[in-house]
Amino acid sequence: MEMTPRYSPELLGLMIETVSRLFRGKKDVLLFFRGAGVRSEVTADLVARIEANPESISKPEIVRKVLERLNEADDRALGERREVLRRVVEFRDFAACWSEDQSKAKELLSAIKRVVNVKGSFVRMHEAADEERCKHLAEQAAKLAESQRRKTELSNDRDALARLFSESDARKRDECVADVLNGLFATSGILVREAFTLKGFERDGVEEQVDGVLEMDGYTYLVELMWLKDRVGRADISEHLVRIQDRVGVRGIFISASGYTESALAAAREALQHCVVVLLDLKDIALLLEQGKELADFLRTKIRAALANENPYLAGV
Repeated sequence: MEMTPRYSPELLGLMIETVSRLFRGKKDVLLFFRGAGVRSEVTADLVARIEANPESISKPEIVRKVLERLNEADDRALGERREVLRRVVEFRDFAACWSEDQSKAKELLSAIKRVVNVKGSFVRMHEAADEERCKHLAEQAAKLAESQRRKTELSNDRDALARLFSESDARKRDECVADVLNGLFATSGILVREAFTLKGFERDGVEEQVDGVLEMDGYTYLVELMWLKDRVGRADISEHLVRIQDRVGVRGIFISASGYTESALAAAREALQHCVVVLLDLKDIALLLEQGKELADFLRTKIRAALANENPYLAGV
């Protein structure tokens, strides 16, 4: 049985008539309310009135006054309202009624149970709807917070990448580039299986080579970034292409901060006969972040071009 917070008009009317018939005397009615925990101040004037002049008030009037006062008390009388209702619904001793009231009392009691059950069902549905609504709002808030967190992190990655291009100290730039790539790919929802680390070599006084391993759409990608003074050539890219071809099912991504020579592009096209490899420009990635586009979608576009058009280097964003 569901207990309603307040008696509805329909339930209040049924309760008044039912309680009036369940007990023979006016004092019996007051005793019922006292047993249900109704505070003495709620019935004090009614008790005094019965003591002074029993004929001045009827049983239905007594019940009405008590129930209306409990309703008006709101949360202060919540426990009392529930206990009164519980005792009425669970009433079994109809011998306490006048014989002419027993049949009607049973009929009224059945009507009360129907009202309480219908109300209870409504309350349950309302509570379920509230719970679902709260859950939905919480999910929306979580998604919004996650979206805002991701936007903030991507903005930080964009700014960090932009600073790398303007950094004149090559060694300081070297120390930052691996962290920038790790953060960028992770924030973009691309699994970094092996973090990007600097494995440098020296050429014309510029030390640059960053390696890492990514996983996206079920495929593993060996990634290498070079930040050379000149464009990346065939010799620069060949070692990475060999590493990819030596690993069955592994794909390759090469990122250059200084572009590619025609011989490097030709080497990548030749490698497509044996493996999947794409060439990217770091500046394109920086532009992508400036435009607020998705890095994962950007990579998928480049990979499709390599697979469908045998073009490892689809320039632009």
